[in-house]
Amino acid sequence: MMGRFGFVAVLLSALAAAPNAHAQTPAAAIGVWLTQAGDAKVKVAKCGAALCGTVVWLKEPVDRATGKPAIDDKNPDPARATRPVIGLQIFGDMRPVAPGKWSGHIYNADDGKTYESSISAIDAGTLKVEGCVGALCGGEAWTRAGK
Repeated sequence: MMGRFGFVAVLLSALAAAPNAHAQTPAAAIGVWLTQAGDAKVKVAKCGAALCGTVVWLKEPVDRATGKPAIDDKNPDPARATRPVIGLQIFGDMRPVAPGKWSGHIYNADDGKTYESSISAIDAGTLKVEGCVGALCGGEAWTRAGK
């Protein structure tokens, strides 16, 4: 099973694409995005000078084992391990590093770890999300979710 956040847990081969003119502003990344696996939607919004990403929908919002809403049970911090996944901010420090590109850290609820990451607005409907573990990096394409 790929899990709720396969976009970081399984590092895919990097997607190669250059940002177009639309992707030059933060507005290009703002909105609700469906992960490549289709298992979660993440709302990207401005957070001061940075971009934040918050889980707003899960394909499987209820934990099959407990029958209760999915929680951040892989988090090594016991105080955080009971928080709901829906509403969880998975990134909040994405800062601009190039036109249409932001870098920071992304949290993976599948393993409770935080990774170096970047997001790039490829076009009006595609957000490239990359994560790194040491020198090993991979990514996937998120698609803009319908309103």
